[in-house]
Amino acid sequence: MVVPHSQKKVINFQASVFSLLFFIVLLAGGISAFFWFSRRVIVSNQEVASLQKELRETVATLNKLQDETGNLLKAAQNFQPALSGTLGLLGIDTSSGTTQSNTQGGDLASLFNIKETAFGTMQEIAELQRLAGYLENSVQPIEEIGKLLNSQNALFSDIPSLWPIKGGIGHISMAFGQNKHPFTGQWYIHKGVDLSTYRSGDSVLATADGTIATVAYDPSFGNYVIIRHKHGFYTRYAHLQRAAAQKGDYVRQGDVIGYIGNTGISTGPHLHYEIHVGSDVVDPMKYINVKSINK
Repeated sequence: MVVPHSQKKVINFQASVFSLLFFIVLLAGGISAFFWFSRRVIVSNQEVASLQKELRETVATLNKLQDETGNLLKAAQNFQPALSGTLGLLGIDTSSGTTQSNTQGGDLASLFNIKETAFGTMQEIAELQRLAGYLENSVQPIEEIGKLLNSQNALFSDIPSLWPIKGGIGHISMAFGQNKHPFTGQWYIHKGVDLSTYRSGDSVLATADGTIATVAYDPSFGNYVIIRHKHGFYTRYAHLQRAAAQKGDYVRQGDVIGYIGNTGISTGPHLHYEIHVGSDVVDPMKYINVKSINK
């Protein structure tokens, strides 16, 4: 019943309990639906914002990837002539590899002449695929270079090319060839080089791989060691304070075989070093590559 304040007619409403309950349920359902959809809208907006952020990050990553791809292609462009020049100097034939690269789309010459029909990501994928093909075809020549370098390293370890004092220290106190004898003052042929560090005890190194042939004492050479190497080389290390190897030992280039001393006919601590090729004595400085191996 609605009773107005004025003298107007009183309005009466009649409703059953079922109708009232239905209205209340309907009202509660509408309110619940409103809040549920409002929450879904908020969550959806948050998800959209998150996706937009991820999209921006993805675009930034793709842009960075494009820049890095460009840098990679520039580096590869510089790599091609360097590799070709190196292979040419080493005498490795690259004509067959180039032909194969052209047939497989891996040659860098074609890589940097890609038609502009491709665009965006498709062009970058094509460039990377061509670069991958070229690099795959470069594996074999590089392996050939590695094999060649390994053989060169093996050769250098077989030839007495190392400075015989550890750390590359010392100086030549008497060169190979014609010199005045320090005791007699007479001219004579010095068959090795004298290397001095002004002190005893510095480590003497094997200048190449080989087998210890002699460990002995001589009134002239004092304590000395002779190593037999491949290709007919022998090396002698004289005036040692003491030897650090025994006859029959196999030593590698850079192994310590003795210590500088002042034994035998000597004016002071030094190493007398000789290189023999067969029965000939040669100037060691023609073979020595001044470097040090620290062990």
